[in-house]
Amino acid sequence: MKTTFNFSTRLAVTTLAAGAICCATPLFAQEGHGEGSAGAGAQMPTMGSSSSASTPSRTTNTPNTPNKGGGQLSNDDKNFIMEAGKGGMMEVEMGKTAQQKGQSAEVKDVGSMMVTDHTKANNELMGLAQKKGVKLGGAEKAHKMNDANFDKEYLSMMLQDHEKDIAAFEKEAKSGSDPDVKSWASKTLPTLKKHLQAVQQAQSKVGSASAKKTS
Repeated sequence: MKTTFNFSTRLAVTTLAAGAICCATPLFAQEGHGEGSAGAGAQMPTMGSSSSASTPSRTTNTPNTPNKGGGQLSNDDKNFIMEAGKGGMMEVEMGKTAQQKGQSAEVKDVGSMMVTDHTKANNELMGLAQKKGVKLGGAEKAHKMNDANFDKEYLSMMLQDHEKDIAAFEKEAKSGSDPDVKSWASKTLPTLKKHLQAVQQAQSKVGSASAKKTS
């Protein structure tokens, strides 16, 4: 009886111990798996923050702004702007004088056209010069003309000035370095050629009228 009891007791204890071990093994596995998952989950924010910290922020490249000192322009471009500014202002002043002192309608009309067109071109040039950092000077010194022979002298001066201007503008439009300056020169050329043609026509009419008076 005692032997049977001891054997049965040992068998029961062995069975219980084995059951306990079997139950504990899945639980341990679940806990270990849970810890691994938790560990991976804990690493994700760290990896994310590390990646964000190591990734350089994107910057937006801004285009280069014009140099206010005019450093972006070649000497030829700067000289062209300055000479065009002086000549344009002189054309306006002389146009006003032609409207006042002109003896023929043709000269007064030419003077009016010079004031209108060159004022517009001068305003455009002033904006361009400011953008490029070029300071414009004053107007060219106008030639003194005899009031009695004003029409002929004025038209002769306008003819010479516009022939010179057209050559300078054509050169800049063709071989200038700065695209903005080249574009303005090219845009203004047709106006200068129109002026030259108007001056030549006025000369012809004024010359004919003067010839009739002397004959």
